[in-house]
Amino acid sequence: MQPEEPPFGLSLSKPRRALRQAQGERRRWLAACLLAATAPALAQAPPTAAPPEPVVVPQVERRTLRTPSYPSRDFAIGLYGGTYGTQNFGASGVGGVRLGYHITEDFFVDATLGQTKVSDEVFRQVLPGGVFAQGTQNLRYYAVSAGWNLLTGEAYFGTRTAKAFQSYIVAGIGSTDFAGQRKQTYHVGMGRRVLLNDRVAVQFDSRSQTFPLDLLGKQQDTINLEFTTGLTVYF
Repeated sequence: MQPEEPPFGLSLSKPRRALRQAQGERRRWLAACLLAATAPALAQAPPTAAPPEPVVVPQVERRTLRTPSYPSRDFAIGLYGGTYGTQNFGASGVGGVRLGYHITEDFFVDATLGQTKVSDEVFRQVLPGGVFAQGTQNLRYYAVSAGWNLLTGEAYFGTRTAKAFQSYIVAGIGSTDFAGQRKQTYHVGMGRRVLLNDRVAVQFDSRSQTFPLDLLGKQQDTINLEFTTGLTVYF
């Protein structure tokens, strides 16, 4: 005969519940024991130590720095020479001095002072005694100009040498003293400047100077062409 089965949920559930309760009491007892063992150690733990002081304390000495001064080289002075073609009297040699100031990289001003000798030899072949009391007359002029650098680039000399250059136009006003007459003069021109280094440049100029003259019995505006080459130093 088979034994009778116990009623559902009665005889099997009580042992399992008792087993679980015993396991829970054991876990609580172990946790209490661990807490009691670690509490004295936690109470005696030393406080967090402060960071150690540096062994070497840096002593930085502050210095007063002086900004280096570089020359601007905006001023320029130079000498020039070439030919001056006086209307009705032919061309002759001319020489002078030039002083300039570069306001910006594009604009500059300069002042020139030049002199040439004008001959009336052509008229002496036609007119007895010529035009001048003597065979030649000094022509002196001074002028103030404003210039504009139009093009900048490099000029090549051979395959390995290149120099910086600037092309510019100028216009200005001045005065011309010639044959006892002093006349107001206007001029326009153009030129090119080749920089040999950061202080020296070679300058080529062509200018047209216009002033009135009445040496031949009638006052007229004369156009006088000047072509010069000069050496300029910047400082």
